[in-house]
Formats: sequence, structure tokens, C-alpha cells
Amino acid sequence: MRNLSKIAIRNLLRYKRRTLLTASLVTIGVIFVLLFISISGSFKNMMVGQMTDSMLGHLEVHRKGYLASIDNLPLNLNLKLQAYQKLEGILKKEPEVEAFSPRIKFGGMFSTFVETTNVRLNGVYTDAEFKTVPLLTSRIIKGAKTLNKGEILIPDLLAAGMKVNVGDTVVVIATNKDGSINGKQFKVAGVLESITGPGGRDGYIHFEDAMAVLRMEEMEVSEVAIRLKDFGQLHAFSDKLERLLSGEVNKQGKPIYEVSTWEKLSPFYNVARMIDAMAFFIKLMLIAVVLVSIMNVMIMAVYERIREIGTIAAIGTRPGKILSMFVLEGLFLGTMGALAGDLIGGVIILILNRVGITFDFGRQTGLVLSATIAPFDVLMISIIVIFISVVASLQPAFKASRMEPIKALRHV
Repeated sequence: MRNLSKIAIRNLLRYKRRTLLTASLVTIGVIFVLLFISISGSFKNMMVGQMTDSMLGHLEVHRKGYLASIDNLPLNLNLKLQAYQKLEGILKKEPEVEAFSPRIKFGGMFSTFVETTNVRLNGVYTDAEFKTVPLLTSRIIKGAKTLNKGEILIPDLLAAGMKVNVGDTVVVIATNKDGSINGKQFKVAGVLESITGPGGRDGYIHFEDAMAVLRMEEMEVSEVAIRLKDFGQLHAFSDKLERLLSGEVNKQGKPIYEVSTWEKLSPFYNVARMIDAMAFFIKLMLIAVVLVSIMNVMIMAVYERIREIGTIAAIGTRPGKILSMFVLEGLFLGTMGALAGDLIGGVIILILNRVGITFDFGRQTGLVLSATIAPFDVLMISIIVIFISVVASLQPAFKASRMEPIKALRHV
């Protein structure tokens, strides 16, 4: 094998220009794939982080049927106190859970005593909410980054449209599930930067204020947002929580709880899936480039060395060794291209991070993208390239190993 490797390397060096051109094509393909995966993957991770850490949480638990009617914010589908306490007890025992936050969601009227409009509100316990969605405080662009009883955080679109400033007094009017109307005065504690997606225009008040507006005699919960210590355990924990809650049924024997990951709650999940699909097709393009490039150069190598193949076959070289020699040439070409692409791609990614890539997303401007790629992805791309290089060289190598020595020696 060592001698065959030396012969393969020598043959590649005999045609330096062609070898360099082929290896360069493979290298360029690897570089573009690495750059696309690193930038698109980092963009996806940043957007997922923006959605989960500033608004949704990693996953949410609702009463069964609530999610289907969530646009109407139905108060008659809230979790009752006993159901919430059961869920709370389970979440406190699970080591994967970093924080969780109960919320009351409802729609109402927002009035400045001069103008009135509709508003969506979340009643939350401040400490729990800020731990569950830690980027929520960064969305407060005006006012203190706190929320006390009697205070309200409003989205900036609402503040700008109705000319509301921090410190102003406003009124929230809502209809409870029994049909009665109630109102409560609030002081504007801060203005929230809007983000893309459902919930991006929601306001926040204290949980107990929400109960007062809705005239709730005991605690009810629209949803419980959950943050995990390790986001990578999202689906495993979601399945685990569903199993833990599956035994809880109502009087009709139907499940009480419904567990939903952020993917079911945000329209950005479709964008994330599209990014993954694009990455897959980019990898297919890389495979096609490598396959065509290596196969072309190996076919040319066989055609140009027919007499040489006939000579080594005539002196007793076995077909298996001839096949191995050409396969090794393809292997070395693929390896050179993959290693060079990994090195140059890594350097370009470092340069991009040093320069900084900024972009706008929805109403958010100046977001800085940090292009990163997992070592596993680099390894997998390299393995794919090398494997395809070997596969591409098999047909020409098999053809070379099957040549008749006499016919090969007569070839001009």
C-alpha cells in the first residue's frame, strides 16, 4: 500500500496543472459550503434566540385546545389553579428546567383618556418572566427595566401611535369570561421594542393586576413558558414532559395539558426549515462538483496512460493493485481539496467575524452576526468530499484494472 501511495502521488505530480485545477475546484466548493452553513446557521440560531429569549420561552404548556384558539385569547380555556399547581410541582422537580413563568393573556382596550385602541396583554410575575425570557429587559428601550404592580410595559408602535410617554397614566379595560367589564389605571413604566412574530406587539402588566382587571377570584393561567438549561435538550424534554402530563385527564377522560415547543408557536420556524433545506441542497451541489471534477480528471488519467497501464499489467501487476492505485489518486485529490477548503474557509470565517456582519430583521436594526461552524459539520463535509472523491474514481479505476495488456500496449 505504501508503494502504491507513492506511485499515486507521483502520477498526480506528473500533471501538476490538472491536479491543481481539480483540487482548486474541490477547495472552492468546500469553502462556499462552509461559509453558507456558518452564516446561515448562525443567522438561524440568532433568530431562534431572539424569539425564545425575548418573548416565547423554549416551550410552553397550555390547557388542551387553547393553542387552536390562541388568536382569540380565550379566557374560558385557562388552566385552573389546581392544574397549574400540579404542573408547577412537576417543573420544580425536573433538573433540565432553568426557569418557568405563568402568564395570563387577554385582550382589552387601551385608553389615554383621549384616544382608545385595542391591546393584547400578558399578566406576569416579573422575576419569573425575566428569568424565563432574559432578553425581554433588552427590549425595554425607554423607562426602567422593571415592572411593578400598577405599572404597564407597552410596545413602541402603540406608544408612538398614541403619543404615550413613560410616566403617563393610562386605562386598561377588559371583559372577563362572565361578560362583565372592568377597568384599571396604570402608569407607563416602559416602552418595548417590537419584534417580528405573534406577541411582538404585546404589553405586560403584573400578574395580580391582570387578575384584578379580569376579576378573577383565584389564580388562572393561560400558559406557562419554560426555559431549559440546555436548548439542545428541547425535544427530549418536550417528549418527557408530555409523558409526565399524559396521565392528567379531565372528567371526560381527555388530556388537560398541551405541550408546545417554540417551533409550533412561531412562524419563523418555517424560515428555519427553509434555511436547513437550502443548506442541504448546497451540500448536494458540492457533491456534484466534486463528483464531476474527480471523475473527469480520473477518466483523462486512464485515457492518457493506457500504454503505461498495459505495461504494468504485462509485468504481472494484479488488477486489484491497478484499481487501488487510481482510487488512491482520487482519494488524495479529494483529501487535498477538503483540507485546503477547511483551512481557507476557517480563515475567511475568522476575518468575517473580525469585520462584523450587521443586518436588520423586522424592526430590529444593527444586529451583529457571529459566523460560527461546529467542528462536527467541518468533519462531515470533509468526509463527504473524500468519500465522493473515492466513489468518482471507482469507475475509471475499474476500467483501468480490466484492460487487456496486449491491447493496451498496442494503443497509440
